[in-house]
Amino acid sequence: MTATTASQHLPAGSAASGPYALEVTPESAGWGHSSLRVLELPAGGSHTLDTGADEVLVVPLSGGLVVECDGEVLTLAGRSGVFAGPTDFAYLPLGVTAELASRNGGRFALCGARASRRLPVRYGPASDVPVELRGAGRCSRQVNNFATADVFEADAVIACEVITPGGNWSSYPPHKHDETSEVESELEEIYYFEVAPGPQGQPGLAYQRVYGTAERPIDVLAEVRDRDVVLIPHGWHGPSIAAPGHDLYYLNVMAGPGDERAWRIVDDPAHTWIRGTWADEDVDPRLPLHSPAGTDQNGAPRP
Repeated sequence: MTATTASQHLPAGSAASGPYALEVTPESAGWGHSSLRVLELPAGGSHTLDTGADEVLVVPLSGGLVVECDGEVLTLAGRSGVFAGPTDFAYLPLGVTAELASRNGGRFALCGARASRRLPVRYGPASDVPVELRGAGRCSRQVNNFATADVFEADAVIACEVITPGGNWSSYPPHKHDETSEVESELEEIYYFEVAPGPQGQPGLAYQRVYGTAERPIDVLAEVRDRDVVLIPHGWHGPSIAAPGHDLYYLNVMAGPGDERAWRIVDDPAHTWIRGTWADEDVDPRLPLHSPAGTDQNGAPRP
């Protein structure tokens, strides 16, 4: 059966559940490993999180918070918004209860994966997040590699953030990671989008493409809006296209069945040639996107 846009594209609000503005679990996605929740807290709000069978990365999208777990108290400065630069974050292992509280309120991503190995509660400083400028020209984008396999230790979850300036193409050339081999890892992937508004607050849009093979068909061409999600169980994915005038953010959360925590991809052979053109182009001068010098960390309010 072919997976379609309707089953893989979750418009903002359509996957809300209980305290979460967004809840994607392995069960709701129809797969076995990756999850994502978005928690919105009012000023002075709090939430009790039981990680259960998952390890969880607590990632501020806007605002800051305090995380108490296993006798540890982690204060996350957070940031004013996803376009303000990398944020600090917290790692929570499987099988724990954590208290999350925010003095000024905010929106927080809980990136999860089914885990078998229990690691300690940890704090990830924003200053340790490698910022990669990938591609060139109209394929330029910024990748905040805060929890990729070679940067931050975890049992299964892999996560990063991508910023694409308005008018650029990202996740390009199209690539996949749905088989286990020396050059590819089998990983389910969640794309969570935020789209910067126009100068008078006009809502923006972007596009996401996912397509498969004759043996494993999938066919998604989604017009994505602010806080939409696209689920990628398999297949080639890309491009992610930012409309002119509207910068595009997406959070990638990945996990899979392999014993090795690795992120290996293969390009669609029909499009991989585009990489060879980047050596003759400059990176988009709008990158990297960060708060102005002299402001607090990423313009972040205090937790």
